[in-house]
Amino acid sequence: MWGGRFAEGPTAIMREINASIPFDKRLWQQDIAGSKAHVTMLEAQGIVTASDAQAIRDGLDTVALEYAANGVPVDLALEDIHMATESRLAALIGAPAGRLHTARSRNDQVATDFRLWVRDAMDGVLVGLRALQVALVIRAGENVATVMPGYTHLQVAQPVTLGHHLMAYYEMISRDVSRFSDARQRMNLSPLGAAALAGTGFPIDRHMTAAALGFDGPTRNSLDSVSDRDFALDYLMAAAQCSLHLSRLAEEFIIWASQSFRFVKLPDAYSTGSSIMPQKRNPDAAELVRGHSGRIIGSLTSLMITMKGLPLAYSKDMQDDKPPVFEAHDLLALCIAAMTGMVETLTFDAARLRQAAEGGFSTATDLADWLVRGADIPFREAHHITGAAVKLAEQKGCALDQLSLDELQAIDARIDDRVFAALSVDQSVASRKSFGGTAPEQVRARVEEARAELGIGG
Repeated sequence: MWGGRFAEGPTAIMREINASIPFDKRLWQQDIAGSKAHVTMLEAQGIVTASDAQAIRDGLDTVALEYAANGVPVDLALEDIHMATESRLAALIGAPAGRLHTARSRNDQVATDFRLWVRDAMDGVLVGLRALQVALVIRAGENVATVMPGYTHLQVAQPVTLGHHLMAYYEMISRDVSRFSDARQRMNLSPLGAAALAGTGFPIDRHMTAAALGFDGPTRNSLDSVSDRDFALDYLMAAAQCSLHLSRLAEEFIIWASQSFRFVKLPDAYSTGSSIMPQKRNPDAAELVRGHSGRIIGSLTSLMITMKGLPLAYSKDMQDDKPPVFEAHDLLALCIAAMTGMVETLTFDAARLRQAAEGGFSTATDLADWLVRGADIPFREAHHITGAAVKLAEQKGCALDQLSLDELQAIDARIDDRVFAALSVDQSVASRKSFGGTAPEQVRARVEEARAELGIGG
């Protein structure tokens, strides 16, 4: 490739550091598609003959069949997927293969291939996230009225419903869907035809190749076209945020599956045992989802640092753009699938959830609220009275609703027996009827809305 300029070939070290074929071979389908769109445009513009264009297309189809059957051969001398494909094409059809690279550069070629790959990756993630959303909505619908403790600081705070808790993750994943969707729309412009950095003197039709590849149109600046990797960063940013949400849900399952909580039982398919402790049931899948989030975030950091100081237009540093995206994508797809499987198949212990909700004085706020509503006491004073009641119950080792009326009236004479209706966990969750609250009627309404959003039946 370099014979016209260099008297000597590269050293073995140079060949190894320069080659990207070991990882960019993953772009082979996108490379074939981009090349076919490019040569068809060259034919339409009269830049190559119809016979040469057809020979190139037929040859590319053969190369694609070979790659699909046997994989892409790794030859460091050919550097990357583009040269590997062009070399194989030349071996198959001879001289016409040399016309394929007319009016393009590897700079716009790789920018196009990588955009196509990232776009496909986004589509795959969106499919996976929808499956996770469906699983969350179905399980939430099954547990609209299942009472559990709600936490702040991992301390029992107020009773909520399990359906409400699960729907919180539905909202998080919905935002992830919007981020990937927005990024996909923003990146859907074709760099093909920008050539090395300045465009080309050939009478090409960039709108034609953009349409052939499913882009909304061509990019508008040739310098930016070959040097932009915002689309990859957008993907990684969305992936990192999504991985944080998955990690939070995984952490919930890890805690809930512990002997101290016993809220859930993870299925055998997503658990492992111990090599020496036969009683162990380890939530390894959830722990790995939690761990993989760090690697995905690391991938984002890696590419941001690579891009932060690069002048226009293309620099060889940008060859390192693909490994972090490939790694993050593989990890994210696996994490989404694992969390979907866990949500679909884990078993909730409703009795244990209720027992935990009834402990920890979770209805203390309801007592304070009743004092405001039922006894017309200012909230700050009601807060103080409730604190005294909690202290007494704690000393006696009982729940708030197990204190006698005499004991409560000894704290404040304005309390009467109507208070006990406010102190059950069921009444507590039922009373939270504000929009977006945990009351079963609110949760049920949101579940139905989510089902409509996803297009699934009730």
